[in-house]
Amino acid sequence: MNEKTCRASKVIKTGRVFPQDTNNHDTLFGGKLMRDIDDVASISAARHCRTECVTASTDSVDFLHPIRQTDSVCLESHVSSTGRSSMEVFVKVIAEDLLTGERRLAATSFLTFVALDDKGKTAPVPPVVPESEEEKYLFDTAPERISVRKKSREQSRKLADILTDLKPWDDQPEQS
Repeated sequence: MNEKTCRASKVIKTGRVFPQDTNNHDTLFGGKLMRDIDDVASISAARHCRTECVTASTDSVDFLHPIRQTDSVCLESHVSSTGRSSMEVFVKVIAEDLLTGERRLAATSFLTFVALDDKGKTAPVPPVVPESEEEKYLFDTAPERISVRKKSREQSRKLADILTDLKPWDDQPEQS
């Protein structure tokens, strides 16, 4: 399978912050930003593998600076690391004050996507090749993030084993 550069999966989306996008602090709703992060990341994943893909997890979203109504929001995403059928996608969020031109890194995020074939089964993805210093850093530090994700997934599975899907008003089984 042919390698692809990070640049081949690059997505850039810029938008304004409107009043309906803000919370009671007059800053961008975190959930709106998270939706936009998933949107651009999914396009990066599809560009990289050129198959259907699904979000396996949102591994982290770090809100670094608030995004105000006077800001534009630029999201940049690309595939930063690959496994057999999975892809780590990095998203960088830059806020720009439209009145002063001041730019700041407002958030970063890592998501994991899985490639699917036409039968809905996992599909292999091409390896990714970093070129810029930023891409190389993200690629080189991916193994540590992958290890943390695996541990987190194990903890989530253990938690899922003890959780119930009963409604709070349903009869609960007696504890023994």
